[in-house]
Amino acid sequence: MQERLEELVRRFGADTGTLHWIEDGVLVLKGQVGIPPHIVEIVKRVPIGKGMAGLAAERNAPVNACNIQTDTSGDVRPRAKETGVNGAIVVPVRDASGRVLGALGIGVHRVYEYTPEETDRLLAEAARLAPPAGG
Repeated sequence: MQERLEELVRRFGADTGTLHWIEDGVLVLKGQVGIPPHIVEIVKRVPIGKGMAGLAAERNAPVNACNIQTDTSGDVRPRAKETGVNGAIVVPVRDASGRVLGALGIGVHRVYEYTPEETDRLLAEAARLAPPAGG
């Protein structure tokens, strides 16, 4: 999973990436790129509904911020500013039936708003991370 995440981060021209899977009702970090070590410790286990990853899983929908550093939506947790990321998006990872299995996030160190086309591409990439049906 780590190699696939690294490749996704490269292809999207991102600076950071995270991949969480739902285990026992919480998001568990399975891979990361460019996240500061002290933040990795914080995001190893993320409750559903908390932070961008938790909200994407809870809502079964993308969550994005064009500037985490100044975000006032309530979707971004205060410690997220410590990542140095500005533009970020997290999408749910779904199985073929649409059930949420986890969350995939990427971010950049500049103010940036992901386009609907980029969001669709990231959702498609997230779907490819899901295990095949029956597997």
